Amino acid sequence: MKFPITLLGSLLLSSLSSLLGAGRPNIILVMPDDIGYGDYACLGNPIMKTPSVDAFKKESLLFTQFHVSPTCAPCRAALMSGRHEFKNGVTHTILERERMALDTFTLPEILKTAGYTSGIFGKWHLGDEEAYRPENRGFDEVFIHGAGGIGQTYPGSCGDAPGNTNIDPALWHNGKWEKTKGYCTDLFFDQALKWMEKKKQSNEPFFAYITPNAAHGPHVLPEEYYQHYLGKPGVSEDLAKFYGMIENIDTNFGNMLAKLDEWGIAENTLVIYLATDNGGTAGVRIFNAGMRGQKGTEYQGGTRAPCFFRWPSGGIKGGKETSALSSNIDIYPTLAEIAGAEISEKTAKQVEGISLVPLLKNPDAEWQDRILVHHVGRWEKGGSEEAKYTKCAIQNSRFTLVGNKALYDLKADPGETTNIIADYPEVVAQLRSSYEKWWNEAKPLMVNEDVEAPRINPLKALYWAQYGGGPDEAMLRRMNPDLPVLKPARSKKKQK
Repeated sequence: MKFPITLLGSLLLSSLSSLLGAGRPNIILVMPDDIGYGDYACLGNPIMKTPSVDAFKKESLLFTQFHVSPTCAPCRAALMSGRHEFKNGVTHTILERERMALDTFTLPEILKTAGYTSGIFGKWHLGDEEAYRPENRGFDEVFIHGAGGIGQTYPGSCGDAPGNTNIDPALWHNGKWEKTKGYCTDLFFDQALKWMEKKKQSNEPFFAYITPNAAHGPHVLPEEYYQHYLGKPGVSEDLAKFYGMIENIDTNFGNMLAKLDEWGIAENTLVIYLATDNGGTAGVRIFNAGMRGQKGTEYQGGTRAPCFFRWPSGGIKGGKETSALSSNIDIYPTLAEIAGAEISEKTAKQVEGISLVPLLKNPDAEWQDRILVHHVGRWEKGGSEEAKYTKCAIQNSRFTLVGNKALYDLKADPGETTNIIADYPEVVAQLRSSYEKWWNEAKPLMVNEDVEAPRINPLKALYWAQYGGGPDEAMLRRMNPDLPVLKPARSKKKQK
């Protein structure tokens, strides 16, 4: 569904006050990495300790049927645009196909039209080349790592600082590299708090996008953060580290909420805790909330994520839940409406998501039976058409059609165990028709499929320019064997 036409133009703050009973709020969106629906104590995990999120749940509205993308960069592209990631050109997490299309009018850009200043702290993963970096996509404060994870060294335009690690990482801060001391998640939250305090003092409404790379692997963190999980039933050392990363996020999240109280701005700050960017990973073997699949799959375990909204003065009642089918593409229109943003006709055409404001007002509000598409992507170069039905699913509030060959009733069979495709031919026909229409719309917008990688990752090049070093031709070729051979330039001699 397109952005409601009634939102074209600027929403007046007086209208906003009547909408949710409050003025324009500060907005904080926290989204960790690679954590599953079942990795939180309040959602059933028998081992995890997440006291801050557990307490936050009692103060928030929880969306229990909220969906994200199956992997990292795609989810972020959908959040930043309000449309499916493929329509932003993001069909992978590497190989230039993680770059968000430059014609996308991003979430911080739309909030800027309403007077907001925006900061990102953690993981960007939508392009490391200059035009694609967050400082050129609407963010005023940038404190991030490169690539999809700290220390990742993929060839091309997706890469982090060389030799980076979660402890004492080099981070990209407002246009230059900065060598830090400490553990990455602590650093991201600390920087976010410093920035938010400055914004509070200047009375500027702010949008803080806090996206730690934890609990994405490799699971590197201080020993004291995970020792107490060792020896728990079924918990290996690596899983203990994964759980330790989650608990550390929970601790930082709790500290942030306490600061909002201390500063006196908690009442009119909208805090969204989107508990993961994709399905679960290391923890699914312990508890996966009854779902099939995990990160990188098209099943519910690959896309379903808990999403909490808290805004006391906005009238959101704590301890409530809604099972309305919702998605990461809905964040953009929701925040634009709350902020009173100026919506152009072009932006209205971009946005496919639906504003969640009616549900924030009333979790039991009538909600349309919409359709969501999940596709893992990640096909080989040039293989999009062959991958059309590979690792894909299309669902409505009751049924999901997986791979164009299996239908599951999510109400009766949330674990997706029994294929009932022969029993509901009309449902299958409807979902297939909707998918065909969606694919035909998305295909022309996959703008990164044939992009050639630069010889040197641009963020690495900037690191070496700042601190010295860098690869020679032999090292470049080891990093990327497909690089074209550079021919030596011929000197031009004057003809006699």
